[in-house]
Amino acid sequence: MKIFAKWLLSACALLALAHLYSGVQVQSFGQAMLAALVIGLLNALLRPLLVLLTLPVTILSMGLFLFVINALMFWAAASLLDGFVVTDFGAALLGSLVYSCMGIVINSALERLFAH
Repeated sequence: MKIFAKWLLSACALLALAHLYSGVQVQSFGQAMLAALVIGLLNALLRPLLVLLTLPVTILSMGLFLFVINALMFWAAASLLDGFVVTDFGAALLGSLVYSCMGIVINSALERLFAH
């Protein structure tokens, strides 16, 4: 139940992001659900490998290169889907940053909700 709630709220966060920022566009709630799923899968499967491969650059940049990796995952999800559009890398960077912040709020709320 918690995973489904997180998926649903992540899709809502993606729709809110698209409403607030013109660099990210989502056609419908169904596309937002699919985009949230693809972003989650990319972050679970591909991101750890990229973090490992770029570890020297990440250390030299004091962790700031992780923002680039997050933006690449966000942009990759948009390139795989038709109803989810990210205009350029700058939009992917800002979009992934805002989406990650929304994800932190969602995770915190769900931890409190499902703590019992």
